[in-house]
Amino acid sequence: MIPFSVEDLTPDWLSQVLDTDVASVEVVDAHSGTTGRALIRLDSDGSVPETLFVKLQPFVAEQREFVRKVGMGVSEARFYAAVGDEVPVRVPRVWYSSYDETDGSFVMVLEDLGATSCRFPNPIDPDISDLAASLIDALATLHAAYWEHDLPWLGSQVLGAERGRNREQRMVTMGAIVRSALDQFADETPPAVRQVGELYISRYREIAALWNEGDHTLIHGDTHVGNLFVDGDLTGFFDWAVASRAPGMRDVSYFLCNSLPPDARRADEAALISRYRAGLASSGIDLGQRTAEDQYRLFAVYSWISAATTAAMGSQWQPLETGRRGMLCATQAIVDLDVLGLLEERLGAG
Repeated sequence: MIPFSVEDLTPDWLSQVLDTDVASVEVVDAHSGTTGRALIRLDSDGSVPETLFVKLQPFVAEQREFVRKVGMGVSEARFYAAVGDEVPVRVPRVWYSSYDETDGSFVMVLEDLGATSCRFPNPIDPDISDLAASLIDALATLHAAYWEHDLPWLGSQVLGAERGRNREQRMVTMGAIVRSALDQFADETPPAVRQVGELYISRYREIAALWNEGDHTLIHGDTHVGNLFVDGDLTGFFDWAVASRAPGMRDVSYFLCNSLPPDARRADEAALISRYRAGLASSGIDLGQRTAEDQYRLFAVYSWISAATTAAMGSQWQPLETGRRGMLCATQAIVDLDVLGLLEERLGAG
């Protein structure tokens, strides 16, 4: 059985999935966004940690239906079940993960990172450039490990490479949210960025095709700073709900454009792209400089769309200020990198 709510996280169920004797369980905290989330405290035989973090369906019916439609929860559970224990980067330890694609239900029982020495970074941290370098190294390691591999266990994503009716419906839905973002944040959207948004709404199929050009690998897909943690010298990743098979530069551009303050991005982006290419090269992978730079600019659009749609949804997906901050960073990146000029060049006449 996959728990529907926190009330279903019973000692019997936990004893079964954790293969240990759980005498009691206390829900320390629970809240809902893109998923339902619960921090639980266990009274057990000591073979599992005292606290664990659980992700399950959102608690609000409307949000639950949206997550089912876009497939995010099932996709993340698939990731953790398939490779959560083997990816070559730091992720939360997976104690249990299960899903049912027929009804969109899912559950993940994960390491409670808050109970460890891990810390959670912030864009205004004085060591944000060090974090960026560590992140780039981790991304090069992750991407090299799965470069041009088939990944049959991956779930379907709204902006992924897979085709079909469901993807088309999800892309249309995302376009509608982009429209809402353009309307809501009109005063904060420069003309060039508004034009990029309008191009996405009218020509999303062609833009998605540009995003899927080049070699593919396993990407995290949502590498904003709010989905990262630091464990010693390592940068780790959680929230794998949009893990996809796509060009690795999507992860690189997403973080640099969405989470680095503009001044830091301008100062460091060239060196960080070179560092990423060097990391791939150490595994025998040649990513050309021109290809990397063009992909970086193209995926700035993806970074802006992700942040702008998150902000447009208010606090339903992320705290409002988180989405808005990422949107403003990505907005400036689109202007700085002349992304509109690149899109017009690549797309031609509409």
